[in-house]
Amino acid sequence: MAEFRHETERLVLRDWRAEDWPEFFRVTNTPAVMRWLGGVLDEAGMAAQRERVEGSVARNAFCFWVVERKADGALLGFCGLKRADAPGSTVAGAVEIGWRLREDAWGRGYAKEAASAAFDAAFAVFGADEVVALTVDGNAGSWGLMRRLGMRRREELDYPDPRYDPPWRDTIVYSIDRAAWQGANA
Repeated sequence: MAEFRHETERLVLRDWRAEDWPEFFRVTNTPAVMRWLGGVLDEAGMAAQRERVEGSVARNAFCFWVVERKADGALLGFCGLKRADAPGSTVAGAVEIGWRLREDAWGRGYAKEAASAAFDAAFAVFGADEVVALTVDGNAGSWGLMRRLGMRRREELDYPDPRYDPPWRDTIVYSIDRAAWQGANA
């Protein structure tokens, strides 16, 4: 399988290397970043996160890729695609987009730039017909980005995730299909 690498104006989205993981967790496993993602991960949680990402690329040829800033090579976090697989999910098996960036990268347009590249890959490289995004109601930054990317709220697909207690339990769903993405980005 060829290594995934996609460059934008300021970023590189690429496959993981073993040495990326300690830095990724150092810069993203913080109270601020993990506020709406179930809280700071312990060692077992970090190992499970790594297994999910590496398993996704093995199964699907895509994952939540490393996001690197071109200017200095800094690892900003991840952004990419996976198959939705939460227990009880109404969108199980759908192509899901997700992102997690370090706090000092917020508010600079990096998440939108990385997500746009991931959408392009979803539709042009991996043949998705639709892409979903999942968050919780309190995570206004995340669903605000979903809206700026042209995604629409899908209340009929919302579901409780039994792995979490409030405020992380009640998952809200956004989606965009290939035609809407291509029309908005022509």
